[in-house]
Amino acid sequence: MDTLSVGFMTFAFFLGAGNMIFPPMAGFLAGENYFPAMVGFLCTAVGLPLLGLVAVAKAGGSIPVITKKLPAWVGVVIASSIFIIIGPAFAAPRAGLVAYEMGAVPFLTEPGATTQALYSVIFFGIAMLLALFPGNLVDSVGKVLTPALILLFAVLAVAAFVFPQDPIGQAQGAYTSGAFTKGFLEGYGTMDALASLVFGMLIVDLLRKKGITDSGRQARYLGIAALIAAAGLAFVYVPLFYLGATSSVLGASAETGGAILTTFVYQVFGNAGVVMLGAVVTLACLTTVIGLISACSDYFSELMPKVGYRGFVVVNALFCAVVANVGLSQLIQVSIPVLMAVYPVAMALVAFCFVRGLMQNERLGLILMVSVSGLFGLFDGIKAAGLSTDFVSALPLYEQGMAWMLPTLAATVIGCLIRRPQPQLAH
Repeated sequence: MDTLSVGFMTFAFFLGAGNMIFPPMAGFLAGENYFPAMVGFLCTAVGLPLLGLVAVAKAGGSIPVITKKLPAWVGVVIASSIFIIIGPAFAAPRAGLVAYEMGAVPFLTEPGATTQALYSVIFFGIAMLLALFPGNLVDSVGKVLTPALILLFAVLAVAAFVFPQDPIGQAQGAYTSGAFTKGFLEGYGTMDALASLVFGMLIVDLLRKKGITDSGRQARYLGIAALIAAAGLAFVYVPLFYLGATSSVLGASAETGGAILTTFVYQVFGNAGVVMLGAVVTLACLTTVIGLISACSDYFSELMPKVGYRGFVVVNALFCAVVANVGLSQLIQVSIPVLMAVYPVAMALVAFCFVRGLMQNERLGLILMVSVSGLFGLFDGIKAAGLSTDFVSALPLYEQGMAWMLPTLAATVIGCLIRRPQPQLAH
């Protein structure tokens, strides 16, 4: 099997809506502090997905495998929550919205609710058709769509450095004093750390269908794919961050990073550039949605075999098309508190895959890690929703939105120290 194609496919699955819209806005707001903000962003938007894929490789294939030490219902709730968030509830519809706003709206004379609804039906209809035949994903995505995507994006990346539009501006908001931490949290928005657990499962399943059933070979393929995807994402984020930082005037009235990106491309390349950008964004979002719909449908078809994989592909695609008509800014706002609450649990699962070899009592260790990360992640989610959490405001890193980190680290250490119960000797 072509290892490079698997790597390209993995990169294409990750390169979606959040990857295109968050870095330019973060760079714009970070201004003179864009470098530490970018490093923080790369930690969560590149480092965590890389660790997630490696964790899946170490665990042997999927979120259900990682969570099998938990009570069955807890594992199902965690896995279902992650799949719903990165599938029909947030990530996939957001990708369709970004594709519409950046790949279609610039060419429409009167964009509105009707055109958005029509575009959603066509976009998710195409994604549904391609997801219905998962055996062809490596060929269609890895060998055809991704090289075109990389070529188009390479042009955009060079332009960002060669044609900066404005001087780098002053840092704004939280970027003035905590640029690294703010960038770290912005990386949550890409949802790629959650997606890595899902895409890892999808890739292992595709490898099995290609006849690669040995777990060692699967882990090797997934490891190489992870490195290719991480390198590709960094190649995308660095120029987009710089583009945002050098758009201090151009981005002044922009509401999203997508608007900054579109305006920059128009300034540098004119209408031809806007066409190019529309192609890049549409391809990027389409490949991501195909991967998300496939992975979600695969998981839920195992829970409910009577509906089947293809039945869930249709259901997920229809649900995505409906949610995509909510509106981009509204969808992003709703997703932030949910992500702040769920991300810590996903990070605990990833950490468990790396430390489980040090645990004598894996079941108790994992229950402790998931319980602590879930509880403190819930506090962060409530805070992000604008509700009062003064009763936990004394927690370390509370103000930064990472109250979960130190308690989860402590739970991990304690989990490694818990000993397996000794059998009672008969007298």
